[in-house]
Amino acid sequence: MARYIGPKSKIARKLGEPIYGEDKYLTRKNYPPGQHGANKRRKLSEYGTQLREKQKAKYTYGVLERQFRNLFDKAARMKGVTGEVLLQLLEARLDNVVYRLGIAPTRAAARQLVLHKHITVDGRVVNIPSYSVKQGQLVAVREKAKSLEVIQDALAGFNHSKYPWIEWDEQLKGGRMLNLPQREEIPENIKEQLIVELYSK
Repeated sequence: MARYIGPKSKIARKLGEPIYGEDKYLTRKNYPPGQHGANKRRKLSEYGTQLREKQKAKYTYGVLERQFRNLFDKAARMKGVTGEVLLQLLEARLDNVVYRLGIAPTRAAARQLVLHKHITVDGRVVNIPSYSVKQGQLVAVREKAKSLEVIQDALAGFNHSKYPWIEWDEQLKGGRMLNLPQREEIPENIKEQLIVELYSK
């Protein structure tokens, strides 16, 4: 159940991207945090560039090091391009699917909804954020949680046709995962090949 609970703006400034969503601090201070952050940036080494890409993926999906490494090892054993398979496994996490369906405004909020037993998979309550959603499974809001303000606010005006690999059902307040997303259907700005190169050393 471990997760990163430190300052999010600091991570966004360190990586130079608003990975947790819109960030007024990043807009105002577009340089790394710390005493020497505003000074001229040193050129990153090849290893540093690869490490930064891995950190970006970890923080974006809210996964810690051991979980991320396990996912990479699983992706390496599966058929297909390892980097793309890794992103597909991250996208198939239950907390991420809840976020992609628009049930929660952020992945952190989606994780909390899952942990608090507000989400069902094929009609059964699942409270494990890392649960891997399979093709054809229906992820929905539990009946008694449909009136929650946070869920209603998140769903208001959300474009459900944004992700073609998920089919939304308004009546059920849920969506079915039609298939794993292709790389071009994943909007995250992650260079997965650099992560593969880092772990292949």
